[in-house]
Amino acid sequence: MRKLALMMALCATTALAEPTSNGQGAVLRALDKTSGTTTDLTVRNGQIASLGRLQIVLNECRYPQGNPSGDAFAALEVSETGHAGTVFTGWMIASAPALNAMEHQRYDIWVMRCITS
Repeated sequence: MRKLALMMALCATTALAEPTSNGQGAVLRALDKTSGTTTDLTVRNGQIASLGRLQIVLNECRYPQGNPSGDAFAALEVSETGHAGTVFTGWMIASAPALNAMEHQRYDIWVMRCITS
């Protein structure tokens, strides 16, 4: 567990140390583990997307400066209707979705890319 925390800190530090640009939003992919279906969600910064009982807030999406198709990372807050607090709060990295994954019994959510226009 310590090794995972150290790897997460290293990746976050490396990603944040590179010059980045801010996207206007992000494309997120959600997997419904019950039905096996995937859904792509387009969310603008500061907006809320709904998926079943989940509410997903995109705070920010960043990508390597000058490379909009590069490795995106997004700050998300995910809450669930009827549950106190958040299901997930933090940064997700497109190239390493398992590094800081959301723990939920029905849905998996990960970042695909930033929206630049």
